[in-house]
Amino acid sequence: MNIFLIMLISLFMAGYHMLFAPNTVVRGQETDQAITISDLRSIAECALAVHNAEITGGTFNDVCVEQNRIKTNRVCFDSRLSITDCTSDGYKRPSYSFIITTTGRLNPSDYNEMMNILEKDFSTSGTFGIYQDEIIMVAGTSVKQSLPKTVIDKLGLENGQLIYMTHFDIPDPERVFTEPEKEDVTCPVGTQKVYRFGRWQCAGQNIKTSCGGDQVWDSSVMECVPDESRKPLCAGVQTAVMVDGVWECVIPFGEYKCPNDKIARINYETLQWECEEAPVDESKRGKCTMPKPQIVRGRGGATLRVVPNDCTDCEKAITDEENCTVTCVPDVTKLSSPACYSGNIKECSGASKAVYFGFPDKQYIERFDEIPPKLIPLDSHHSQNRRFNCLDCGKYRVDSSRSIYPYVAECHEYDKPVIKPGTKPER
Repeated sequence: MNIFLIMLISLFMAGYHMLFAPNTVVRGQETDQAITISDLRSIAECALAVHNAEITGGTFNDVCVEQNRIKTNRVCFDSRLSITDCTSDGYKRPSYSFIITTTGRLNPSDYNEMMNILEKDFSTSGTFGIYQDEIIMVAGTSVKQSLPKTVIDKLGLENGQLIYMTHFDIPDPERVFTEPEKEDVTCPVGTQKVYRFGRWQCAGQNIKTSCGGDQVWDSSVMECVPDESRKPLCAGVQTAVMVDGVWECVIPFGEYKCPNDKIARINYETLQWECEEAPVDESKRGKCTMPKPQIVRGRGGATLRVVPNDCTDCEKAITDEENCTVTCVPDVTKLSSPACYSGNIKECSGASKAVYFGFPDKQYIERFDEIPPKLIPLDSHHSQNRRFNCLDCGKYRVDSSRSIYPYVAECHEYDKPVIKPGTKPER
């Protein structure tokens, strides 16, 4: 009987050791890890298949599409990076066009595994990564692809989504050009015969007809402009931009290289990179890294060349380091600038003329501490254009007691001329 019990206990202990031995637990963990990696790779492969099908004009209807909430969209922008239709009539077409494929949100614990999979198996796919706080983290590079706010709002992007983004070109419709049957125009000396708008015309000759690089002479504006016929077709997320008179393929949301003391911004109206003076010295920057305008004035939303304020040519921006707001105040150093004051500032002087700044409203005046608000006029005799202006008092003289150069200018009286002692009033 005892021998039987000993054998039973031995069998029990052997089974327990086999089930819970360390090497068995390790094998179980490795199996779970392999399953997780396989599931994540299948999500990336499914997104890639949907994206490629959209590029070729087909569809990919696998069960993985619905399981992983995979969607693809064609998104196009105009020169101001506003959403527009992805169509072209040959003359007006979107400035940028992208195919963007998204998946459902990944578990944050799977981010590292997914980045490893993208780096290992999808390193040549371009912009393919995880969306996080307005950027796409692309595996295998240090690049963090930023996204315009309009794309984020349109697609309703959330942190943790897998995003595949490529550029596609919208072809121009075919155009049919007709040649004239005969030249039925005799042009006088100094003009040349050109065929425009379906007929021969005489146009003035201009010796400046050859332009350097990829530019062509435009007689309507009398200057060299980008030659659209030489514009290259760029691959991936790149787009053609005119740099120093030559077309180059660049990433539209990246930056062009400039000297250390300048920053690069792309002008989306001219499609050219511009190196500008850095607005803030990084070594002296305060705790506000992204100042925000306190009050938006004037023409806003011009291009992607976003500046932290909306000041005029006659104003300077002042940043409050406590609340990170930017305010605009008059800048007397800009008086000599033609963009600030179009006339000759020296001519606005004497007994009856004076320079003043066009304060727009009471809120603006309260933010300007150099002059008491009660001394600044807001009436029909003074412009509110936020620039420097010239006040002409005519046959009246400037009131020096109420005028403060170059911010405030007041005439002595508006309703009657100044009467000097011993003279009679004019009738």
